[in-house]
Amino acid sequence: MSEWQAPAKLNLSLQVGSLDGFGLHPVRSLVQTIEWCDLLTVEEGDEDRLEVIGADLPDGGDNLVWKAITALRAATGMKQPYLDIRLDKSVAVAAGLGGGSSDAAATLFAVARLCKVSPVVAEAVAPTVGFDVPFLLTGGTAWIEGHGEKLSAARIDGGYAVVVVVPPFELATAEVYAMWDRLEEPKGKEISGRRLPPALRELGPLRNDLTAAAMALAPELADWVEDLSVLFDRPVFMTGSGPALFAYFADDDEAASAVASAPKSARAAVAAQPRPKGVSPVPR
Repeated sequence: MSEWQAPAKLNLSLQVGSLDGFGLHPVRSLVQTIEWCDLLTVEEGDEDRLEVIGADLPDGGDNLVWKAITALRAATGMKQPYLDIRLDKSVAVAAGLGGGSSDAAATLFAVARLCKVSPVVAEAVAPTVGFDVPFLLTGGTAWIEGHGEKLSAARIDGGYAVVVVVPPFELATAEVYAMWDRLEEPKGKEISGRRLPPALRELGPLRNDLTAAAMALAPELADWVEDLSVLFDRPVFMTGSGPALFAYFADDDEAASAVASAPKSARAAVAAQPRPKGVSPVPR
């Protein structure tokens, strides 16, 4: 049996480009894994089976876990062993936190180890599974560029905590990007200087170009941003295509106090440290 942590990620910055010849939006994004994780358990079974606990998600071929397994099997030619998989969801879904991609990344490494496949093969397969999957194999802080194929580590010393609040609604990534096109590609509001933790100031200014599009699709999101900004007494930002929001805090105690004051209607409210790695085996 193999147990793996699959962390959430935050887009600390997300700059979006116009649709290219591939029908995709190239991006430049500063991403950070955080200590908020799903738990993936993989072992050999009598048949292929996926049990999802904690979220209403498909357990068949539409799940990124199976997409990762299918891609790995195709790359290696292996058909067995059958896999019995349990996914305990903690990270909120359809929120811009990369939970599904992280689950897929954990699956690639977990199955590769179980089946004695080189992790290099898993790394090669990752881009075919999803945009964020290659980054979530390694995690930490990094710039992602293009269509996810360009990764460059950004070395920082941490020194901050985050509070993530997920409003009680979902946003579909494709719909947010389509709205961004219809709105004629608005740029996000830039943040820099003292509005960022000291460790991130040299990487700024930071922005999320999809914020206006997400608010156009879900006008209540603007209220959440405003209310949390007042409640936390600091700027609040959106990650990915939303609707998850986050703010920076000096330390764990300050973040924990903020979480305690978060609206009870939120789908989730979590205090977390930046995580220096991506998916990983559960420590023994």
